[in-house]
Amino acid sequence: MESHEALYNDRILTLAGGLAKDDRLADPDASVQMDSPLCGSRIRVDVKLAPDGRIAAYGQQVRACALGQSAAAIMKAHAAGKSVADLEAIRDAVEAMLKRGGPAPSGEWADLAVLEPARNHKSRHASILLPFKAVVRAMEDAAAGRATGTDG
Repeated sequence: MESHEALYNDRILTLAGGLAKDDRLADPDASVQMDSPLCGSRIRVDVKLAPDGRIAAYGQQVRACALGQSAAAIMKAHAAGKSVADLEAIRDAVEAMLKRGGPAPSGEWADLAVLEPARNHKSRHASILLPFKAVVRAMEDAAAGRATGTDG
C-alpha cells in the first residue's frame, strides 16, 4: 500500500490549500448538498445554467479532507462551460480511475492524475467523487426546475 506521504503529496496539499471553501452563488438555478457518511466529507454545489444548458456559473461550499478539497478545486477550475454529458463523462472517468484501475483523465482534466495515489485508499474514494456527483445532480435539478436537493 502507498504511504501517507504519497497520498498527501505537495500538489494535493497545494490544490487543497488554494480552495475557497465557501464560494457560493447568490442566485443559483440549483443547489445540491451531498455527504460521504464514511469520512464525513460534505459539499454543496451551486450551478447557474446558460440557455444552452451548460454551466454559466459554479459555486461550492466544501468540508472535506485534502483529497476531497483537491477534487473540488479541480472541478471549480473547469466546470464553467461544461454540459451535463461532459461532467458525467469526467465523473465516470474519475470513478474508473479510482475503482477499476482506469487511466487518469487527460486534456484539461489532466490535473486529476494527482488523485491516482488514492486508488488504493478506498475510504477516500467517496470524498474525491463528491464534487463530480454533486455537480451532475445540480445540473439535472436545474434542468428539471428543482432549486435545491440533498443526498446523504
